[in-house]
Amino acid sequence: MNHSIRNNFTLIFIALVAALLIIMYCVYSFFLQEYYRRIKIDLLESAYQTVDTAVQSAEKEDKTLLGILNEEYDQNVENSSVTAMFRSLSERSNIGIVMLDSSGMMAATSRESEWDAMKLRAYLAFSEVYGDDVEFTFPLNRKPASDKTNNKDSSESDANNSPEASDGKTVPISGKSAADGSASDTETAAEAPWQPIEILKKTDNYTIQMFNDRRSRSGYLECWGTFSDGDTHFLMTMPIASIEEGTEISKRFLFGVSAIILVMGAVAVYFTTGLITKPINDLAHISERMSDLDFSARYEGKQKNEIGVLGASMNSMSDKLEQTILELKDANAKLQEDIDAKIKIDEMRKEFIADVSHELKTPISIIEGYAEGLVEGLAEDKETRDYYCGVIMDESAKMNKMVKQLTSLITYEFGEDVNDCVSFDLSELIRSVLEAQKIRLNEAGAVLITELESPAPVLADEFKIEEAFTNYLNNAINHLDGQKRIRVRLEEAFEGTDQDAGRMWKVSVYNDGEPIPEESLDQLWDKFYKVDKSRSRQYGGSGIGLSIVKAVVEAHKGSCGVKNTEEGVEFMFMLPAEKILDEEKVK
Repeated sequence: MNHSIRNNFTLIFIALVAALLIIMYCVYSFFLQEYYRRIKIDLLESAYQTVDTAVQSAEKEDKTLLGILNEEYDQNVENSSVTAMFRSLSERSNIGIVMLDSSGMMAATSRESEWDAMKLRAYLAFSEVYGDDVEFTFPLNRKPASDKTNNKDSSESDANNSPEASDGKTVPISGKSAADGSASDTETAAEAPWQPIEILKKTDNYTIQMFNDRRSRSGYLECWGTFSDGDTHFLMTMPIASIEEGTEISKRFLFGVSAIILVMGAVAVYFTTGLITKPINDLAHISERMSDLDFSARYEGKQKNEIGVLGASMNSMSDKLEQTILELKDANAKLQEDIDAKIKIDEMRKEFIADVSHELKTPISIIEGYAEGLVEGLAEDKETRDYYCGVIMDESAKMNKMVKQLTSLITYEFGEDVNDCVSFDLSELIRSVLEAQKIRLNEAGAVLITELESPAPVLADEFKIEEAFTNYLNNAINHLDGQKRIRVRLEEAFEGTDQDAGRMWKVSVYNDGEPIPEESLDQLWDKFYKVDKSRSRQYGGSGIGLSIVKAVVEAHKGSCGVKNTEEGVEFMFMLPAEKILDEEKVK
């Protein structure tokens, strides 16, 4: 990724470090020389203060510092405080010192003591003659302060007017004449190039200046003047490297080191930011999988920082989304089931309307025909009229039964009916129904087998339970086949693990006949459903009898079922025993 956080962090680091290095480079270029010079000047001033303190101490003892040094030298004393002071200045600060007093005594730690002594005498002499307002070069050529640009004329004038010049060509440097001077003590002004001297600081007692020695092509910081005793003159010299050259070397070194630091730092930042961007990339990958509804991806990081909190939040969000989607799927499945059920009910309702219309059409036609026969006088004798009236009454009874069943079912399903619960013996109710149906059983040629446990007390709506059992019995009679056996059984049963709480009465009605297709077993309880529509029409079935049984039994907190056996079909329902029923009416 061109715009990844990792690359952006690396580029930002490179830009910041480069900016800092450029700033450092500029600071080096503009301020290093001055800073270097300032440090050296402070060292010279500190050295002056140290030696001047020693001079003042010697003056309090009515001695001079040069005298003390001469005594220690004659006595070969090496560990005195004065000797240690000069040794420290020479070895630690690399400062060479030349001192002269009015008696001509000289002491020096400088490597070029005679050269430095010559320069000191020249500085003192020119200072006495020209004062402090004159700039000069070395060999000492005066340059008036009012005309600093006319170097050639002022130099020639200074050489001619110098009290130290013998013939305008040489300068005595140690009290000797030109004839007596050696090559190390004199310079020919015409042959030696000017030695530019830059005054850096002046006080009443000393002057600090920059001296560029073109003989040795080196530079020196010099501090010369007189100590506070007024009699001891001094010249301190400190060799310094060319500031410009040192600055260039420092800048080149800085550039090389900076380049290495920049490269190493960029590499370190690139790989270090990978520790930050990796968990971020992991979170991005997880979010992509979540967008595809894949919630199996988990953030496994153990960080305690913001990324760890974000990863934990994404895991929690993933769990909640997964759970929510599962709930939505379940809700959609249930909704689809409800929709399918409603569609199925609508289809069955249409079928029911068609069946009811067909069933009502036949008896209405019969009633209409026989009624017209009576009106037109076709039944002249009493026997014929009675027959016509009997047919009309039978057909009317069928229609009345269908309407009542439909009304009962609607009432049970919508909870508009209230159970009128009373205590009664379920076995006695079954016996009474079987007795009332004896004639019909005989007409069907049924072989009745009963297994009734007695007593079987229940608290229920006796009329509705009778209707449910009668529907089972009628269904068994209508579907008799084979050996035409009907077995009615009443027995005790239990639901759950607690026998007292789950004590039930199980009523089962078995008949010999063709088994019900397995795919139709669960649909038998649906309203208007018929397994064999042609056979239902033969006995006037409407397809709502079993629906009434289910509605009645469930209203009494029971259950119903059906199963195929080897030779027939068995229907059953279960009702709670009386002692666990609520004494109030149940809906």
